[in-house]
Amino acid sequence: MIVMKFGGSSVANAERIKHVASIIQAYAEKRPAVVLSAMGDTTDHLLEAADLAVQGKVDIEKVEKLHLDTAKELDVDVPAIKELLEELKTLLTGISMLHELTRRTRDYLVSFGERMSVRMMAAYLQKQGTSAKFYDAWDIGMVSDSNYMSAELLDEVWENIPKALNDYKNGKQKEIPIVTGFIAKDKNGIITTLGRGGSDLSATMIGAAMRADEIQTWKDVDGILTTDPRVVKEARPVPEVTYEEAQELAMFGSQVLHPRSMIPCRKTGTPVRVKNSYNIKSEGSVIVEKHSGATPRVTAITSVKDVTLIDIQSSGMFGAAGFLAHIFNQFLKWNISIDVIATSEVSVSLTVNTKAKLDGLIEDLERVADVTVKTSKSIVTLICDASHSSSILSDAFSALNKEGINVQMISQGASKVNISMLVDSEQTNKVVQVLHSALFG
Repeated sequence: MIVMKFGGSSVANAERIKHVASIIQAYAEKRPAVVLSAMGDTTDHLLEAADLAVQGKVDIEKVEKLHLDTAKELDVDVPAIKELLEELKTLLTGISMLHELTRRTRDYLVSFGERMSVRMMAAYLQKQGTSAKFYDAWDIGMVSDSNYMSAELLDEVWENIPKALNDYKNGKQKEIPIVTGFIAKDKNGIITTLGRGGSDLSATMIGAAMRADEIQTWKDVDGILTTDPRVVKEARPVPEVTYEEAQELAMFGSQVLHPRSMIPCRKTGTPVRVKNSYNIKSEGSVIVEKHSGATPRVTAITSVKDVTLIDIQSSGMFGAAGFLAHIFNQFLKWNISIDVIATSEVSVSLTVNTKAKLDGLIEDLERVADVTVKTSKSIVTLICDASHSSSILSDAFSALNKEGINVQMISQGASKVNISMLVDSEQTNKVVQVLHSALFG
């Protein structure tokens, strides 16, 4: 058994649905369970409809047109989608009367996209002669806490999922399960969403709980690449990365899998393969616990643009216990997360998301230290074997020095698989190009 996950762009319209259906059919002998996101921009359209409803206007034209036109083009009749559109209209009418959109109601609202998507795909596969059955996530036991908009799955899903899908895995059930990602229900039967990376998490959770042969996530490139091909045209596929490396890649800008989605498959050692939906013969990249051969010196280069650097310095805190604790408590107070950090006895340099509101934080920090804020910075990260950091940095800095590029901060992660450096945002692409040439040839 395998699990196949397709994002919203993969099922954006009738043509893409036909293509994904052909991929599912090509893997039918491997007994796939399929996880789908909402079609294209459906989630955005649902949220737009919610904003209008809060203002008193009910309008589902964009959502309704996309799904009914797609069904017509696929030549399928999907009564369940029409029922969901009526349910959606009723919900928006309620929102328009209350002029309010709560977190709980928002989760209910955005669930419609995936619920319609799986019904569309199942109907089309059936029309093509491939047995398929749609499932809302809770039908296979996806139970979460009640933290709406960012729910976490409960431990009982490890038992619930096999109970629901064992007959399929064992061959007693013929229909291919087409399952929603990103959503669940809490103990009270209220719909929740799993937050960032929710669809990836659903796929890895199903794969891990079912002890699948592998989990496949389908993209539009040949797996994980050495860097962004839009920046470096010579970027090439990486055949194999570890779970740890994949997490670091995702943390520092690469659109692979959300870091939290690695947790279930790491528990069971279930491999994850990143495949290209436009080139299904490509092996893609596989994510595993450990490298099968020698650990590569450098695996990939990734970047995050437009971050803010905060330098905090206080000579009065030299030798004083609790300086860092005080600094970090201010970030906790203002709910601002830190990306990269470098420290000394009396100073701390760290980066945060540029979108974070910093006024209150800076005011608190300035009570105990001198604070300098610098914007328009970027983090460039080397995913590498940090046990070779001296030779890696020697090659990297030699190449950057030849180009007259200065690195403003450097940090080696505790995971020992990443080295991050800070540069001006306008230099980001140049830095990536120089490093890729120096480290990959």
